Amino acid sequence: MNELPSRNYAALTAERHAIRGFTLFEMVTVMGIVGILMAIAIPSYQYVTSSNRISSEVNGLLGDLEFARSEAIKEGQTVSVCVSSNGTSCTSGTSWQNGWIVFSDQNGDGAVESPPDIILRTQNTFSGTDTFTANNNLSVVKFNREGFAAGLPNGALLTLHAATPASGSTRCLSVTLIGLMTIQTYNGGTCT
Repeated sequence: MNELPSRNYAALTAERHAIRGFTLFEMVTVMGIVGILMAIAIPSYQYVTSSNRISSEVNGLLGDLEFARSEAIKEGQTVSVCVSSNGTSCTSGTSWQNGWIVFSDQNGDGAVESPPDIILRTQNTFSGTDTFTANNNLSVVKFNREGFAAGLPNGALLTLHAATPASGSTRCLSVTLIGLMTIQTYNGGTCT
């Protein structure tokens, strides 16, 4: 008589447990751990993305101001940066989040006249709801051929706030009369 080889009961039990999968208790435990980790990670992620966006926006204006200053020195004529919502002419107001343009300003009046003035760079309106305003109704920064910021007797301070203002999501851009530009942090209601 041909008999099938007998299998060990312990091996058969181990095989059943290996195929079985996981229990409801194990699944609920893993989902709870994942939920706790997400509750910790999501606010940190939002802070990081907000901080990176703010840094990018303030560095954009800083880079364009430095470009304007270097072009003024290189070309030996006034170069201006002004608030512009359309990318072709200066707009009144201090809402720098609406965008700005850098242009060669032949007569130094802070307004674009074509043909002599040439637009060198443009920045579009910010896509979010961040606000970027000047402290002294500054809508144009003019750099003369020596690189000085013309018409800024006490300098200027532009403050960039995130949609939900907090000290960690606010940056200040300072421009002095001699053309020195620095980014400052915001602590306790003042820029330092």
